[in-house]
Amino acid sequence: MISHVFIKRPVLASVLSIIVVLAGLVSLGALPITQYPEITPVQVTVSASYPGADAETVANSVAAPIETKINGVDNMLYMQSTSSATGQMTLTVFFDIDTDPDTAEVQVNNRVNQALPELPEVVRSAGVTVAKRSSSFLMLIGIYSPDGKFDEAYIGNYANLYVLDEIKRVQGANQAQIMGLPDLAMRLWLEPDRMAGLGLTASDIQQAVSSQNQQFGVGSLGQSPTTEPVDMTFPVVTQGRFSTAEEFDNIILRADAKGTAIVRLKDVGKAEEGLKAYMLRSTLNGQPATFIAVYQQPGSNAVAVSEGLRELMERLKQNFPEGLDYTVSLDTTKFVQASIDEVTETLIVAIILVVLVTYLFLQSVNATVIPTLAILVSVIGTFVGMMALGFSINLLTLFGLVLAIGIVCDDAIVVVENVERNMEEKGLSPKDATLLAMNEVTGPVIATSLVLIAVFVPVAFMGGTTGVLYKQFAITIAISVAISSFVALTLTPAMAAILLKPRGAPPGGFFGWFNRFVDGATHYYSSGVSAMIRGRWIALIMLAAMFYGIVVLFKTIHGSFVPPEDQGFLFAAVILPDGASLDRSEALTQQAADIFLEHPAVQDASVLGGYSLLDGQFKTNSGTVFVALKDFSERDTP
Repeated sequence: MISHVFIKRPVLASVLSIIVVLAGLVSLGALPITQYPEITPVQVTVSASYPGADAETVANSVAAPIETKINGVDNMLYMQSTSSATGQMTLTVFFDIDTDPDTAEVQVNNRVNQALPELPEVVRSAGVTVAKRSSSFLMLIGIYSPDGKFDEAYIGNYANLYVLDEIKRVQGANQAQIMGLPDLAMRLWLEPDRMAGLGLTASDIQQAVSSQNQQFGVGSLGQSPTTEPVDMTFPVVTQGRFSTAEEFDNIILRADAKGTAIVRLKDVGKAEEGLKAYMLRSTLNGQPATFIAVYQQPGSNAVAVSEGLRELMERLKQNFPEGLDYTVSLDTTKFVQASIDEVTETLIVAIILVVLVTYLFLQSVNATVIPTLAILVSVIGTFVGMMALGFSINLLTLFGLVLAIGIVCDDAIVVVENVERNMEEKGLSPKDATLLAMNEVTGPVIATSLVLIAVFVPVAFMGGTTGVLYKQFAITIAISVAISSFVALTLTPAMAAILLKPRGAPPGGFFGWFNRFVDGATHYYSSGVSAMIRGRWIALIMLAAMFYGIVVLFKTIHGSFVPPEDQGFLFAAVILPDGASLDRSEALTQQAADIFLEHPAVQDASVLGGYSLLDGQFKTNSGTVFVALKDFSERDTP
């Protein structure tokens, strides 16, 4: 029997368990930490812009051709598109959970390329963006000017040039994006009456700007071949693209053959520097700000990403211009970390309680050490299986470990008690008693482990989001049970043969009273079972009453996919009537934020006037408030 090998070679059993523990510790450090497993479908977004078009025009001329080509792509579940009056179109394609995001992105991009010839020229020139995206919102970083020294345009441009790219280099944060369009542009303001008087159209001006605002490569002086040898070669440098408003004002729109009658841009309008698009107005606690939204990359460690971003922002802050600052206005990982800490505390308490209860019944330190080692090896070794299966450390896997603690020690306790029984009843030595005990309990240990595994493994075959959610919970328990069975057949008998000693006289004091109490309770329980067997109709009636109570409770207790919890933040959507201006939306959204800020539990209120929380589009009649609550330690009252 395999157990006899480890009883005779305890060092081998110890080495195997040490290997399991070391592998578990290494896996523990590499596992990602998240709130829940990845349960959302894979998403690929297609974004396009049609400047000046209304929502209906965008939907018909941009969204419809792209949707037609993308429809039916491999593993697609459904797609959803939104078009706004600002000319923006966003199409989100949802794929099956098991789909590779990179493959899905390539397939969608191929379909979009097929639709490009059907799109308007201005849309093609602006570009159609295809990118995989995670729906797991991680952080919201606000760049703002506390003293009002810089306006929104400067802050947005600085964040876009010097902050966003640095954030994207942080492992797990490569899907960060600035809320809005912070790019600076040269805006041309035209006077229609002057243009009509001079016979000019907007197309004429656009063509003049395009033809003159270019950078040309004109070659070099002295470049081979030459008619005779030269000593030097000089590249010819010409004026590049225009960069100032004055240069744009002097663009020639029309001139006669003699060059005496020249019409310049400043004759029919003016040029000024501004934002590429004024679709969003954002503030942080009333101060102009630019927000960077960070989405968690699938499979990344949410807590580690948050810590990395905070360290990065502190480093970047040292180079900020005077009058510019930042704050993490929203961090969803605070709840994740608090939840993990609570479950970890529960895990430690559960281990302590199981050890104390084991000692209470076994009444021997040596005998208690053996199940304790089995618990530690089984729990730590479970992380190896989690790593191999691509699991993460989340609330469900940790809850599974909490439940497993009370299970993984059972096999070790069975072995210990059987060894002690053989020593007491048959007067055998610890080693001989252990050999005999393993002959008796090896089959039952394997059988009970297989039964427990058979209870939890079928959950892994559940389909849909619910199956993904609870698969890690069930498989975590199954892995721990399998490892506990391995420990019960290797390390436990080896330790029992070394640590267990024959017991002397029955214990007195507290343990004597406890043993008498347990014996009495066992006697009364046996009598009750005998009475219940004789009155089996009473047992059936009680069983029916229990089933009825379960049905009533199922109908009475509120049901939900996951329990509602205080996660440390709130989202507020502000919706105005169709056609409402951005000024009205901003004012009303700021008013809502001011109301939130009056509450003592609120830390920050981030306002995004013009952003629709419901469909992720920029709309003049919508607004969003991201409300960050104070730390959980500061909110200890209901």
